[in-house]
Amino acid sequence: MTTTLTPPPVDIARELYGARLPSWGPKAVIATAVIAAGGAYVAGANAVEAALIAWVICMCLPLWSVAVEGRRKATDRLVTTLVSSAFVLALFPLFSILWTVVSKGTKVLSAEFFTYSMRNVVGEGGGIYQALVGTLLITGAAAVISIPIGIFSAIYLVEYADGNRLARWIRFLVDVMTGIPSIVAGLFAYALFVLFFGEGVRMGIGGSVALSVLMIPVLVRSTEEMLKLVPNELREAAYALGVPKWRTVAKVVLPTSLAGIVTGITLSIARVIGETAPLLIIAGATDSVNFNLFDGRMATLPVFAYTSQRNPGIPPEFSIDRAWGAALVLLIIVMLLNLIARLVSYFFSPKGER
Repeated sequence: MTTTLTPPPVDIARELYGARLPSWGPKAVIATAVIAAGGAYVAGANAVEAALIAWVICMCLPLWSVAVEGRRKATDRLVTTLVSSAFVLALFPLFSILWTVVSKGTKVLSAEFFTYSMRNVVGEGGGIYQALVGTLLITGAAAVISIPIGIFSAIYLVEYADGNRLARWIRFLVDVMTGIPSIVAGLFAYALFVLFFGEGVRMGIGGSVALSVLMIPVLVRSTEEMLKLVPNELREAAYALGVPKWRTVAKVVLPTSLAGIVTGITLSIARVIGETAPLLIIAGATDSVNFNLFDGRMATLPVFAYTSQRNPGIPPEFSIDRAWGAALVLLIIVMLLNLIARLVSYFFSPKGER
């Protein structure tokens, strides 16, 4: 018995076996879009208009495809173009912020900018030394407060709670604290310190307490998820060897999840190091260097940038330039923290995951 194969319809056969766009076609369209956008920008168009011109030219690729390859392949290229456009659109604000901060902040960076404070400085000169010291001290103290509380809370939730009522309440409160506005943390710290020191109190350690209120929920949630990823077989193997539970947690569970925990710590620090409202309320602002967290006002980089922009003085351009420089330094610190987290994650993660 002879079986006759039915040939596919003409349009499908054309799409499966017919002509294709040359391999250089998409690259040529993208290059044309970039050149046209650059020419429009040089001719006087703004960035949005130039980007719109580039997008319209890129949308010509699906039209070219439907004429040569057929409807199905053209649909695939259309979706690819739209997804790529959405990706570039999402990156545009990021690169815009980076370009603005770097271009305006680099012109004030110098040795004087990092080693001089603003004490008795009016107009040109001065630096961020007092704000840099305050940021490092306040954020470091907040980390010292938050890291043990966050990690131990997560260990209790994963290893000891066993889904009891207290664990449910802790998770509920952590979820609520994750979404509170930062100014609420500052008001809480201020109200707490007013009970002991009276109205008008301003202390660096108060800023650390306010930041710890924001750090702890992030630490608890991230550490909890990392501990849950540790296979139960590792715990059971340790128990089978007679290892106590606390030692299993310390020697098996925590080292296995160390890379993720360090990443969570870094994210929590990056979450709070740029906060302005709580520090403005409880830590205050000053032009002098203060190394004592428990005595007097303490400057920080975000508050320094805010006050320099808010009250620039006369002439204003020097103060505004210092504000952009402080923002750039803050951005560099966050980038360094992320780099350290990646290095720790690489060197302390299991060898098979590198």
